[in-house]
Amino acid sequence: MKHRVIALGISLVMSSALAAEKPLELVDVFDLEYANQIEFSDDGKLVYFVRNRMDIKTDKKVSNIWSVDVKSKQLQPVTSGVHIDYAPVLSPQGDRLAFVSTRDGSSQIYVKWLNTGAVAKISNLTQSPRNLVWTPDGKQIVFSQFVSASAKTPVNISGKPKGADWAKPPVFIDDVYYRADGAGFTKAGFTHLFSIDANGGNARQLTTGEFNHGSRVSFSHDGQTLYFSANRHADNKLKPINTEVYALDMKSLEVKAITDRFGPDRSPTISPNGRLLAYLGYDDKRTNYENADIYVLDLQNDETRVLTQELDRSVSHIQWDAQSRGLYYSYDSQGQTVVAHQPLKGKAKVITQDVGSVSFGRPYSGGDFDVSVKGDVAFTLADTQRPADVGLVQRGKTTRLTQLNEDALGNKALGKVEEIWVKSKHDQLDIQGWVVYPPGFDSSKKYPLVLEIHGGPVANYGPHFSAEAQLFAAKGNVVLYMNPRGSDSYGKAFAQTIHHNYPSNDFDDLMTGVDALIAKGFIDEQRLFVTGGSGGGVLTAWIVGHTDRFAAAVVAKPVINWFSFVLTADYYPFFTDYWFPGKPWEHTEHYMKRSPISYVGNVKTPTMLLTGDADYRTPISETEQYYQALKLQGVETAMVRIPDASHGITARPSNLMNKVAYIQWWFDKHSGN
Repeated sequence: MKHRVIALGISLVMSSALAAEKPLELVDVFDLEYANQIEFSDDGKLVYFVRNRMDIKTDKKVSNIWSVDVKSKQLQPVTSGVHIDYAPVLSPQGDRLAFVSTRDGSSQIYVKWLNTGAVAKISNLTQSPRNLVWTPDGKQIVFSQFVSASAKTPVNISGKPKGADWAKPPVFIDDVYYRADGAGFTKAGFTHLFSIDANGGNARQLTTGEFNHGSRVSFSHDGQTLYFSANRHADNKLKPINTEVYALDMKSLEVKAITDRFGPDRSPTISPNGRLLAYLGYDDKRTNYENADIYVLDLQNDETRVLTQELDRSVSHIQWDAQSRGLYYSYDSQGQTVVAHQPLKGKAKVITQDVGSVSFGRPYSGGDFDVSVKGDVAFTLADTQRPADVGLVQRGKTTRLTQLNEDALGNKALGKVEEIWVKSKHDQLDIQGWVVYPPGFDSSKKYPLVLEIHGGPVANYGPHFSAEAQLFAAKGNVVLYMNPRGSDSYGKAFAQTIHHNYPSNDFDDLMTGVDALIAKGFIDEQRLFVTGGSGGGVLTAWIVGHTDRFAAAVVAKPVINWFSFVLTADYYPFFTDYWFPGKPWEHTEHYMKRSPISYVGNVKTPTMLLTGDADYRTPISETEQYYQALKLQGVETAMVRIPDASHGITARPSNLMNKVAYIQWWFDKHSGN
């Protein structure tokens, strides 16, 4: 009997080992979860967060609000159901949780009484509410909402007989912004601030005018003044990022500008003692990139100072400490998101560098955090092997409070991720990257290489979980992703190397990384592949126009012709002003020199294109231009159009699966095997 037990034990161990070696498959995307939108209770005992998962029946993300006990790590659902619950905000008294939910078919504001568990829908809005914040007394909730205006119809024809079936009337457009990626053709109207009784009732509109007011807001201690940011300048449509901080009198609804400079001022935040107003901003020099700094305004003497002028990074989120002595803030550095504390006097202190991305498709940086009164920091914690969990920094020690993906990934053989640094062959500039090795990697063998390039172009990848990179690795590829010049998280000078100079020597940075891996001896030089999306699609098209060394390429949601791009993209005033020296007809040579279409005559690499049909950021007409040019050139090509998909493509899980599957199919087709 002992021998049978031992044999059974060995069998179980072997079965467990085999189970742990299962490769990641496309359908596993539906098993992944991630945490975001962190809300810490003031007493530091509970962390509320949004738990996101993928529903395989509806092919959509669904989310509910959960809490985790800091001491016991006990998880509890706060909401439930197959819908989207998001934006949790605790009341100042800590007894209620406001949130937004789609549970009745539209986005509405709900409140949950935490002591009793009672939940009530308190709004009946015609548009989705955003940026919820409680008034200091807990009696009202302020939010932003789109307010529709009458559509412009300057011509109305008559003569239609009763019962006649005529064509739909023309759509008249004369706005600067008339369509937006992910939203389609925009409706007439503007976003305004509203307040609503926390026990339910009718919403009261607080702002007016032909301006958008959809930013984060903050109240004075007495609740009489509301601070927000907006662009209320007369030229706001053509100068879209020139926002100011404003003060709104809650009684008279009078609006007063607090800042006044050319540049974005945003995220106003009142200190707990009520004396100081912190906000983020920078002087706009019309470059492709500037660092956002923390500014602090003393409301008693109107003096303003900069707290982060020594930090050569861009601050993205701020929160006061409980004593009003300094601010917690986050920024990206070398591909990782950092939370730090900057006192009003003295040096900054890094709290954690482990903030994990909540974008699990590709390894972009970013994440959420919140701080308790005691100074404990709750944040999204992730790494190369797991999407975002809830983490905690308490007395300098980091703890993982949740394990949301152990059931989905605990028995999967994921690719190991390794950091690399190279010196660009162009000018010896230090360039960072990461290599994802296929499971079971053997350095004595030869592997195909997939170079995957991030978008932006001012953005960054980092040591974060990436479903796409892991799926490529699971198919036996070595995957290389890098942060070439122009990426953020390395300082202003690094990001500005591509100012009016993109694409250019970022090509050399990427090729240096490819050569560094080839030099290690495990890459099959006959099976080099390249792909990238958005800005990465631009660079992929640029690469095949400048070298024939890749066996195949997939250009995803690209810009091919900068001239046509700025005249068809949704945010065209910004692109013209900040990415180029002027309008395209004034600088035609500059635009075309940086356009991949100008080098299509050099292309010999089999090149597939992949773009969403509803992409208004890099419109599908860019893809069609390159496809037809490649056909005329006699280059092997194909075009994959993702129905109803906007620029992100992967908002629906099956689209992520199809994206990876089509890219891998194209590479397999041209692998020479």
